Amino acid sequence: MLLKTYCQIKAALCRFKNDQQGVTAVEYGMIAIAMGALIAVVFAWGGSDSIVHSLYTQFQSLINVLTSWGNHINP
Repeated sequence: MLLKTYCQIKAALCRFKNDQQGVTAVEYGMIAIAMGALIAVVFAWGGSDSIVHSLYTQFQSLINVLTSWGNHINP
């Protein structure tokens, strides 16, 4: 009797452990929420040391270099 109950519980636990239905969708949802929060924090953070300001400064520098080269080629 006890062995039969043990086997039934063990089989139920194995089925529960191996049941992956719906887990992937939940994991993808959690990843999407985390990525959204991370992006919101990174780009919403203001100030002169923000990532947006840093990108803007780097692109302005690149534009200035390319404009300078263009002026040397076509005087």
